[in-house]
Amino acid sequence: MTERPGQAGDATGGSAPTTPVCYRHPDRETYVRCTRCDRPICPECMRDASVGHQCPECVNEGRRSVRPARTAFGGGAAGRRGLVTRTLIALNLLMMVLSIASDGGGDSMAGGGLGGLLGGGTPLTQWGAVLAEWPPRFPVEGIVTGEWYRLVTAMFLHYGLVHLLLNMWALWVLGRELEALLGPLRFLALYLVAGLGGNVAAYLFSSPNAASAGASTAIFGLFAAVFVLMRRLGRDTSAIVPILVINLIFTFTVPGISIPGHVGGLVTGAAMGWVLAYAPRMRRSVFQSVGTAIILVALLGLVLVRTAALTG
Repeated sequence: MTERPGQAGDATGGSAPTTPVCYRHPDRETYVRCTRCDRPICPECMRDASVGHQCPECVNEGRRSVRPARTAFGGGAAGRRGLVTRTLIALNLLMMVLSIASDGGGDSMAGGGLGGLLGGGTPLTQWGAVLAEWPPRFPVEGIVTGEWYRLVTAMFLHYGLVHLLLNMWALWVLGRELEALLGPLRFLALYLVAGLGGNVAAYLFSSPNAASAGASTAIFGLFAAVFVLMRRLGRDTSAIVPILVINLIFTFTVPGISIPGHVGGLVTGAAMGWVLAYAPRMRRSVFQSVGTAIILVALLGLVLVRTAALTG
């Protein structure tokens, strides 16, 4: 029987089958293949999959193609680190140091009234607190003269260490939970808009020459937002209601506290909480952005009305 070169049985003309090698480590033989791309992979390159093994490149590609998990309000994994909460606390602490330094020590550490809770003004708080106008001072200072920055800076300034520490403790407790639910950007928007709303209320309803400052406006907004978000999730809110009631009683009974600021922050925080909590899932970001913009425009309008009334 005649055989042709290259066929089976030819001891000299055929080529022996080659053993597959890992595509990432050519010096390693393997018979395992990636279930996704079918390339040979060695034990070092094997990544467990639901079926079989995958290579590192396919695993990384799969991670990029899978949408990250989101909370009911749009928050992602980044919010669980609490970076915005920590940054806000650090910024408030820094402003306290600068406030003390601006006074050369002075009484800003101890302050006046309740161990610094209600007193301890410094040149920095005088510059950045909510203040409509101060006619006895020359030149006249205040928001009516165009110092609108006070509506923002006031939420980062405090009258004494006790005032600061109470607010920072509340921010640490509330901020981490809210940031985990909302994500960094939404939480930051909530904090700033609630603080702004409280300061706008202080501008609207306080005496023109009464100054106010503190993160309490934003903190009360966080309290309201927590309540709204918990209700949206169907969770028990019985734990937060007594704390909120106690803070409101404290607000209305202790002299020197800005009632408009606290209540304004509470109302604005509730409005922001509703916008963030009840946004439809399919157009969540658009709804939340538009709702936030509407609140900001409303606050701007109130500032303009108050300014016109004081200057008219």
